[in-house]
Amino acid sequence: MVVNRVSDSFNPRRRYLDIQQAQQTIYDFLLDIVKTWHAEDVLGEFKALFLQHTETVSSSTAPALHTILFANNSEEFHHTLKRSCYILINNWEVAREYGAIRNLIQLFADPAIQRMSVSPSIKRLRQWLRAFIGSSDFQDLTLFVQNRFNNEERHWSQRYTAYLLAPQYINTSNPLEQREAARVMSQRLRDKFKFDLAMYTAHFQKAPVQTNRRINPTMLGDSALRVIKALVAKRGMFSHRNLARIFHEQTQDLTYGSYKTSLMEYLLFSATKTDFVVTLETRLGNKLNSLYTQSDQKPLDASLALLTNNRVIDCLMTEDAETPSSLFTLLLTNGRPLTLAIVLLKLILISPNSHPYLDARIADLIRYYEQFPREECQWIIHFLEIYSVTLAICGSDVQYNLVHIQHAAANNAETASLDEYRIFSQIMQELQWAPIQHPDHS
Repeated sequence: MVVNRVSDSFNPRRRYLDIQQAQQTIYDFLLDIVKTWHAEDVLGEFKALFLQHTETVSSSTAPALHTILFANNSEEFHHTLKRSCYILINNWEVAREYGAIRNLIQLFADPAIQRMSVSPSIKRLRQWLRAFIGSSDFQDLTLFVQNRFNNEERHWSQRYTAYLLAPQYINTSNPLEQREAARVMSQRLRDKFKFDLAMYTAHFQKAPVQTNRRINPTMLGDSALRVIKALVAKRGMFSHRNLARIFHEQTQDLTYGSYKTSLMEYLLFSATKTDFVVTLETRLGNKLNSLYTQSDQKPLDASLALLTNNRVIDCLMTEDAETPSSLFTLLLTNGRPLTLAIVLLKLILISPNSHPYLDARIADLIRYYEQFPREECQWIIHFLEIYSVTLAICGSDVQYNLVHIQHAAANNAETASLDEYRIFSQIMQELQWAPIQHPDHS
C-alpha cells in the first residue's frame, strides 16, 4: 500500500509555524538587547539584520529572517519589521531615549535600500523594504519623531500628533508594542500641553513685559486667556463635571428612548437659544431619535449608551471616518468652535470610553484637511486649539481659579466683566510630566 505524503517544505501549516517561530526569535532577540545594550549598539544590530541581512551577535536571527524571506510572504515580513520597530520604540520611549528613535527612522533613508542586487534574497529584501517605506505604517512611525525637533517647515498637522496617534492605539490589530508606544507618547504630549498652559496662565499677568512671559502653548494669542476665563467661570453646580455627574445619576433607570431625550437636554443645557442653537438642537435631535429605535422601550445598558455617544460624535465630526460631517462644517463656518468643543467635552465626561474614539475622529479630520494649504485651514486649526484648551481646563487635573481684582466693584462681582478677573492655576500633584527634550540634550 502506497501512502502519499506532502513534503514538510510545502506544507502550508508547517511553513506558517516556521514563520511564527522565526518571528518570535527576532522579537526575543530585540527585546533582550534593547533592555541591556546601548541604543547605538542596538541600532547596529537592527541595521545588520533588516537592512544588510548579515550576521548579528545572535547566530539565530539571520537564519530566522531568511526563513521569512524564503517563504516569499511579504505581508509577514512587513508585520515582522513593523513590530520590531515598535519593540525598540516602546522601550526607548519609556527610557526617554528619543535620539535613538530618530536614528531608527533615519536608518530607512540608507541609499543601499534603493540599490539593485544580483542576490535573490537581498533583492527581495530591498524590494520589501521599499514597499514598507512607502506604506502608511511607515508614516505612522514618523509621528514618533515629528514633534521632537525644531522644524520651521513642518506641516501644520504635525502640531496635533497627540490626536494623530489615536488610530494607532485604538486599533486592536496593531501590535501591542505599537499601541502602547502610541498611547504613551500621546499622553506625554497632552501632559506637556497642560503643563505649558498652566505655566503660561500663571505667569502671564505677573510678567511686566512680554519678554519675561512664558511661551503661549496655543496658537490663539493672548485671546487664549479669555477662552480660559470663560471656561473657568462655569463653576459650582453648573460646572461641566458636576453636570455630568448629575446626568449619570439621573439616567440610571431610564429606558433607552428617555435616555436619548435626556442626552439632548444635557448637551445643550444652558446654551442660549439662538437660531443657530435651535438648528443644532434640531439636527442632533433628529439623529438621536433615529438611533437604535428598536431599543427605545428597553432599559438602558452601558454598551448601548456607549454606542449612542459614539454615534453623536460621528454626527458632530465625521460620519464616514474620512470627510467632515455637515454639522461639523456648519458649526465651524458659523464661528462656533467653543460650542462644539464644550459639547464634545460633555460627551466624554459622561462616557470616558468614548474619548479614544473621539480622538480617532479628530485624527480623521486632520488627515482630511492636511491636503490643503495652511491658509485654507485656519478655521479647523482654530477649533483644534479651542478644543485642546477646553480639554486642558475642564478635563484635567490642573485647578484653575478666577480672582476678582477690581476692588471698587467687589460688591457687584456677579456683573463684573471677565476682564476684571485674573486666572490662577495650580498643578495638582497627580500631574506627572516629563519634558520632551531634544535628543541631543537627553
